[in-house]
Amino acid sequence: MALVKKTDLVGLDIGSRTIKVAEIADTQKRPVLKKIGFIDIAPGVIEDGAIKDPESVADSIRKLFKNVGIKNPNVAISIGGYSVIVKKINVQTMTEARLHETIHFEVEQYIPFDISDVNIDFQILGTNEANANQMNVLLVAAKKEMINDYINLIQIAGLNPCIIDIDAFALQNIFEVNYAAGEENVALIDIGASKTSLNILKGGSSVFMRDVSLGCGQINQRIAGLAQCSLAEAEAMKFGKMPDKISQDDLKDIIVTVVSDWCSEIRRALDFFYSTYPEDQIKKIFLSGGGANIKEFRQLLAVETSAEVETINPFAKLRAESGKYDASYLQRIAPQAAICMGLAMRRVDDK
Repeated sequence: MALVKKTDLVGLDIGSRTIKVAEIADTQKRPVLKKIGFIDIAPGVIEDGAIKDPESVADSIRKLFKNVGIKNPNVAISIGGYSVIVKKINVQTMTEARLHETIHFEVEQYIPFDISDVNIDFQILGTNEANANQMNVLLVAAKKEMINDYINLIQIAGLNPCIIDIDAFALQNIFEVNYAAGEENVALIDIGASKTSLNILKGGSSVFMRDVSLGCGQINQRIAGLAQCSLAEAEAMKFGKMPDKISQDDLKDIIVTVVSDWCSEIRRALDFFYSTYPEDQIKKIFLSGGGANIKEFRQLLAVETSAEVETINPFAKLRAESGKYDASYLQRIAPQAAICMGLAMRRVDDK
């Protein structure tokens, strides 16, 4: 049996409709999935990443930990959306210590918020290919208010927030664990309830990220508008329940219309990438999140992007603790589990 180490963290993915949690232990052979579970939350308690009802969300987190049987209070969470900026920039070559001292002056031009309102982190990527006197830096800036809200939420739930990651980085983390890093360019796309995250990897390194306010909630809203029902009822109809309330033809029309909008937005983001890297074709797209389960979306995206589209498997290189989870269950939850699994791979002493 794999034992929990002091550096182990629980991955906690706080979505606007579902909270996901995972616990992974390291062994000499390969990582072991110890525990995983989901809990749905009411519509409106989290909107566009903003926590509207922290007490309700904290209560759901406590219930989830109890239901799954997780006792480790140390968690890694992630954030995304318009309150987060991730950008690759070029700065004059200097030491990491010097960049720590000057980072606020170096990056002010790239941040559309008051510099005093954000927390900043960075990673030096190496020498700039076009100018040997400059270096490439991956910049991350997040609004302090949002970070404080999530820290407060975790503490209300009785847990200890150890790492605050970015959704797209967590997705990249679990991708790297399960798939060999090749030279071909791949796009990682997570379609949640209210937000879609895009992360393009070139030679194994992230070169382009974008979050857009599109997601599965749009389907529910259109169903609710047509059927004159609540969002909770619309969610049930989306999965084929309450068939007397909406016809299959109307449901299919709504899904096709919404996923067509998703594909157009993704295509625009990819075109922006191609304008920077005109010679680099994206050959493969890995999907995660609830939207990855929509067959029409996968098919249309493959046509729109001329790329192979595949649903990510965050369990491919892991083994489940003996007798806990069967393969069919893990296959079913795989798309929605990706980010919490990426967070669960983090450790307290990570950079």
